[in-house]
Amino acid sequence: MDSILIIRLSAIGDLVMASPLIAALRRANPDAHLAWLVQPEGAELLAANEQLDEVLIWPRREWGRLTQQRRFWSLLKSALAFRRELRRRRFSIALDIQGLLKSGLMAWLSGAPRRIGLGSREGSQWLMTERIERGGDPGRIGSEYLHLARQLGLPTDEFVMRVALTAEDQRAAREISMPGQDTSPYAVICPFTTRPQKHWVEERWAELARRLGAELGLRTLMLGGPGDKAAAERITARGPEGLIDAVGRTSLREAGALIEGARLLIGVDTGLSHMGIAFATPSVLLFGSTLPYRDSTRTDAVVLYHRLPCSPCRRRPTCGGAFTCMREISADEIIATAHQVLSVGRHET
Repeated sequence: MDSILIIRLSAIGDLVMASPLIAALRRANPDAHLAWLVQPEGAELLAANEQLDEVLIWPRREWGRLTQQRRFWSLLKSALAFRRELRRRRFSIALDIQGLLKSGLMAWLSGAPRRIGLGSREGSQWLMTERIERGGDPGRIGSEYLHLARQLGLPTDEFVMRVALTAEDQRAAREISMPGQDTSPYAVICPFTTRPQKHWVEERWAELARRLGAELGLRTLMLGGPGDKAAAERITARGPEGLIDAVGRTSLREAGALIEGARLLIGVDTGLSHMGIAFATPSVLLFGSTLPYRDSTRTDAVVLYHRLPCSPCRRRPTCGGAFTCMREISADEIIATAHQVLSVGRHET
């Protein structure tokens, strides 16, 4: 029996976009042992997927701490123990779909005789037995993973993103979204991400929340991580009464369950926003310094993007903090697009 290891260590959005590979590999290899290697912060997204036999965690933080403390002997012992755990599973194939040195090193440590790298670089190409160039339509969400599946001869007729949830995730989401047993429909907003140039204008979120209630009849629920709490409090203070601030209060899967139950999602380029597409929640996505895709594969998920001569700047903005590309997205445009995606309905095929 084959034993296959998928390696995508981070980040949340990429884990969601790469998730169709699980079903494609399972369909092609129904009896194989299928495992995914990931960093601790992403493991939860994969843990409930019944098509995975195992989720393995790379102890990145532990290795980083030992390196900082210059405890190199302890680091070596930890690395050797980790290698033993990987090799005990006798992987026949390691698929490095991240293509970086750190992920390539994990493939090499696994001992798999066949190591396939997607766009391997940073030296990781020398650790692979096969290398597949990145390809596909760059305007389509997750296109590089669809391209990889096709290159491997996997079935791609149902290549859709999926985040598996548990009944407990959904119960926790209901408790958060229904204060006072309020079952009226709600919209999720995802204002936060890792870089300021990817943010929409903070003070406009409160105005948008008011308009979601007044014009669309939707309560607003805000999601984000623990590091976003201060900004979330400022938005809540300016926003309408009843705005639910769930920032820092949920696990990733609980956030997913809240997105699944929402009538609408509005968010910036962040992993939570991509989950809206995975859950078939009508979505309005606000992109500026990045443009990971324009084609969401769904007519009820639309990207708003105002291209400027400097776009997309990615990690090197030249606007001196003006972030004009994001400022040019107005609340009027978002509300008009929200009407559009809501008219498509939740049951698009």
